[in-house]
Amino acid sequence: MQLYNTLSAEERAELIDQAGKQRLTLSFYAYAKIEDPKKFRDDLFVAWNSLDALGRTYVAKEGINAQMSVPAENFEAFRETLEAYDFMRGIRLNVAVEHDDHSFLKLTIKVRDKIVADGLNDETFDVTNIGVHLKAKEFNQIIEDPNTIVVDFRNHYESEIGHFKGAITPDVETFRESLPIINEQLKDFKEDKNLVMYCTGGIRCEKASAYFKHQGFKNVYQLEGGIINYAKQIKEEGLESKFIGKNFVFDHRLGERITDDIVSQCHQCGNPCDNHTNCANDGCHLLFIQCDECKAAMENCCSTECQEITHLPLAEQVKLRRGKQVGNKVFRKGKSEKLKFKHSGELSDTALATASKTNDIRQKIKIKKTLVGKAEHFYVKAQVGLFIIENNELTIGEKILISGPTTGNQELILDKMLVNGTENTVAKIGDKVTFEVPFRVRKSDKLFKIIN
Repeated sequence: MQLYNTLSAEERAELIDQAGKQRLTLSFYAYAKIEDPKKFRDDLFVAWNSLDALGRTYVAKEGINAQMSVPAENFEAFRETLEAYDFMRGIRLNVAVEHDDHSFLKLTIKVRDKIVADGLNDETFDVTNIGVHLKAKEFNQIIEDPNTIVVDFRNHYESEIGHFKGAITPDVETFRESLPIINEQLKDFKEDKNLVMYCTGGIRCEKASAYFKHQGFKNVYQLEGGIINYAKQIKEEGLESKFIGKNFVFDHRLGERITDDIVSQCHQCGNPCDNHTNCANDGCHLLFIQCDECKAAMENCCSTECQEITHLPLAEQVKLRRGKQVGNKVFRKGKSEKLKFKHSGELSDTALATASKTNDIRQKIKIKKTLVGKAEHFYVKAQVGLFIIENNELTIGEKILISGPTTGNQELILDKMLVNGTENTVAKIGDKVTFEVPFRVRKSDKLFKIIN
């Protein structure tokens, strides 16, 4: 019984491209009593793996929280795997507004203590006594009421690129931080105000609404299905979007556009921008907003210090971060003083610019390619990359693609190469190949040849 991934992310990406079939990015959650989360996890893995479903899922005794990528042709079969369980019959699947076939490249299902790290003791209040669910039209109406307070229960790196107009956007890095802050901030409005809350897909508000009712708030409401479902409903029903900008998502895309308004700035130069980047320095991985110009100049780094570190040999980079607590900072926007333009907690409802669809980083042209090998080293001074040929032959004159999470997708024509130290026109499986590369190559990068 296969309960693990047999392909790397790169190999999976290549298979997805070769298949050329549309995939849907979706999310869902359900609170329920699960007696044996481990068995539940294993059964799901077997069922989903057979449908080529990918994604990141957490299961616990309290339920399930999932973000997935599913082949469109397997969508109904995937739904059937959920509805095999009583508590997921008729479950709402939040299908993304925008799709990226590479949103997830592995299937990960983890057993956790909780499906959302909320820091709450569920034994102290009734988690089923939740706030009133509002659909998009109802949500638009109630937030126009002057007696309504709207609260964004996401983190500041999420709300900075997009939020509902007039919402309170706590300057926090985790969901658990926001609960006591909001409780203190709104303690004088428990009896007479409408407390209306929203998050990405609804799961954070499901628990938060019950918590705030327990804290004495009388009129508690939540956006059903979160921003994802709201975006779908306003499009289907022709409603005005009260949400402005992008909705941050926790997958490869890092955001999907709801309106064409750009409400945030590049953290390095201050120009209007709402594209997130993870710092290329493996000892940092700070999440920050970076425009295309700064991305190119800084080589995906948050500072000149990090940029200089990425130019060091890999062994030196590893030595520098040895013994340091780095942890999972992929989604930590941080408070680095090296980033000059940060306005978390001081968000504007006024657009700074309008997004150009032609320049959207997710507008991609499908490239037919086949995996050849992987990068082994990059000689900085000589600007030469060393590659190991693992899958297919490589010939002079072919158009190649070097791809990696930091390098991006870089194309060039191979006009000269050394094979095992000697100039040659053909490299075969097992050969070591070196050739000049006009950009930095990293050890995680893959070498493809483009098929015409």
